[in-house]
Amino acid sequence: MNPFPIQEMTLPVALSGTDVIGQAKTGTGKTLGFGLPLLERVVVPADVEAGRGTPDDLTQAPQALVVVPTRELCTQVTNDLLTAGKARNVRVLAIYGGRAYEPQVEALKKGVDVVVGTPGRLLDLAGQRKLNLKHVKCLVLDEADEMLDLGFLPDVEKIINMLPAKRQTMLFSATMPGAVIGLARRYMSQPTHIRATAPDDQGATVANIAQHVYRAHSMDKPEMVSRILQADGRGLAMIFCRTKRTAADIAEQLERRGFASGAVHGDLGQGAREQALRAFRNGKVDVLVCTDVAARGIDVEGVTHVINYQSPEDEKTYLHRIGRTGRAGASGTAITLVDWDDIPRWQLINKALELDFNDPVETYSSSPHLFEELSIPAGTKGVLPRAERTRAGLDAEEIEDLGETSARGGAKGRTRGRTRTAAAATEEPAAERADRTPRRRRRTRAGAPVSGAATATEAQPAKATAAEPAAADDSAARAPRRRRRTRAGKSSETPEQ
Repeated sequence: MNPFPIQEMTLPVALSGTDVIGQAKTGTGKTLGFGLPLLERVVVPADVEAGRGTPDDLTQAPQALVVVPTRELCTQVTNDLLTAGKARNVRVLAIYGGRAYEPQVEALKKGVDVVVGTPGRLLDLAGQRKLNLKHVKCLVLDEADEMLDLGFLPDVEKIINMLPAKRQTMLFSATMPGAVIGLARRYMSQPTHIRATAPDDQGATVANIAQHVYRAHSMDKPEMVSRILQADGRGLAMIFCRTKRTAADIAEQLERRGFASGAVHGDLGQGAREQALRAFRNGKVDVLVCTDVAARGIDVEGVTHVINYQSPEDEKTYLHRIGRTGRAGASGTAITLVDWDDIPRWQLINKALELDFNDPVETYSSSPHLFEELSIPAGTKGVLPRAERTRAGLDAEEIEDLGETSARGGAKGRTRGRTRTAAAATEEPAAERADRTPRRRRRTRAGAPVSGAATATEAQPAKATAAEPAAADDSAARAPRRRRRTRAGKSSETPEQ
């Protein structure tokens, strides 16, 4: 198997210990481009046994750190590094928000070799002195442009300042805006800038992705998407939306139309997001509706179609969305549905990427050219026939109890976000409730007890305690509060003669 251009150009430089800035299109193997050199810098017991290191080189603290912008990308990179380091038994730990702190802290105490994490949770654990960064030999910033867009660069700079000055730093990204270059100049030492492209792939987008852009009416889009999903040869499909509400709505509509769909967006708890991704990878659902939180790092084999249900914000988002298909040399199809109101935004994207879709053709779910260009069988309707509903569905994938720190969003997010441990903490055992003395409530008038009035506890049998008679005597002996009527700030009472 031949390496990708970014791997072929990066590996010799990175293995020598030089700082590297790697730039390549999404889906072209950047993870192993920095992953293999990073794993080589780590010393594990297997290296000591083989004579490639000394016992003094071993430590329980992380020796390498990878900082990523999103939770999904964190999981993806961790899995890739675990696979690549399996022969040497390299310990890799994912640290990101949405999960309970305790399992991550316990794993750090047992010892790890490589930490992959998002900036917020890394800062939290480092600030609590649960994460020791003093032994890091290699730092990787993956998808640095996305960290810039999400406002993470100040957090990244704080993390970098906690690291040893003597280290190797590698920065990888599909695009390289000015702020990211400035970050590289401040924290990297004479980096080698590698920009890798295939000889036959000079455009901004990957050549083996067939792109289609249509001007569509928002009310007709669900019907269009339902028919596109029944195209010949369609494997797994990802649908991207700009808003969380739209993503949840489209996933629900597709489910009603018979498709096995799942959703990934910010209003779902982390457990529900990971459940949907696992179901998608395992083939239990074949349509994943998501916001741009999943536009990076989702590397699922067999994604043949990407549908931009709403026009992306900019050209970088467009590149990362369609980059979920056509990965590792495979072919794919990208369809973008542009509302009338989004035409100016799309034209800016089209110009920036030098595409040929400046004026998308007006298209409806019944348009003949839609069926012809996307290989949709004639007569296809917007409901999946029952005979083709063969997927197990989202509910077939169990949801993991993550001890989530928060749960937001719709009904699924609320019910799944609350963990069993949190529910158990709020529930009192039945035996303790039975033994507890009920609260005594007394009727009073003008601060004094009402004579002959039975209290709530006196009306029903209950266990008497030694403190109750004393409490009753104190209440009776206490003088009632005297209230005076005044007129113009003076007392209306006449002095006693």
